[in-house]
Amino acid sequence: MSTTALPSRPWPQFMLGMRAFVPLAISIAAYGIVWGVLAGQRGMSVLEVALMSGAVFAGASQFVALDMWEPGNLPILSIVVTTAIVNLRFLLMSGTLYPLLAPLPRSRSLLVVAGVSDEQWALTMGEMREGRGSIAFLLGTTLACWLSWFISTIGGRLAGSLIDDPTKYGFDFAFTATFLALLLGMWKGRIDIVPWAVAALSAIAAARLIEGNWYIIIGGLAGSFAGAVVETMKERRDVA
Repeated sequence: MSTTALPSRPWPQFMLGMRAFVPLAISIAAYGIVWGVLAGQRGMSVLEVALMSGAVFAGASQFVALDMWEPGNLPILSIVVTTAIVNLRFLLMSGTLYPLLAPLPRSRSLLVVAGVSDEQWALTMGEMREGRGSIAFLLGTTLACWLSWFISTIGGRLAGSLIDDPTKYGFDFAFTATFLALLLGMWKGRIDIVPWAVAALSAIAAARLIEGNWYIIIGGLAGSFAGAVVETMKERRDVA
């Protein structure tokens, strides 16, 4: 897979990443507004919203943390452990970016992957499959994602008094719509059916049988394992 970690002209790649992210930024802004509204209803101040969205920068984890948010009696340890579990998938996702990150010193590569989320990863992996992809492109998508999330959550918090029920306007579906769009963009053919089906069924079963957010980890690991098995079988068949 031919990729360019440090292109001679990184600025065009950076801007390409930002432009490519615009459609996803719109969806992210929609559920960012939802989170901001809900954060206001849970008693979070504008400053607290800005600090969490700017520093944590993890939509799913922030929704989970919000469910546990109790002003004056924060279960800090529970929030940290739960959000860490939710974000374990980023270890697997960051590992797939190794061809881009390998030329960088470890300290710099850690800084780059610190901002990785589902959307940037999907776009960058798409570029890598086409023989392109660069750190500059990844950073462009990351900045666009961070800005859309940060601005929309603060906007939602400020507009909370005007939007009493986000579901009334369909904002709650934006999170789901974003991931459906990512899945369609990553579709490579019938070979994807098996790992996707395994991930979905495993997550559904775990959600019904196990309390908490373990279904995210179980679904991700099961789908990844199924994908690895399918790829191995395909490679052996091609060699034979």
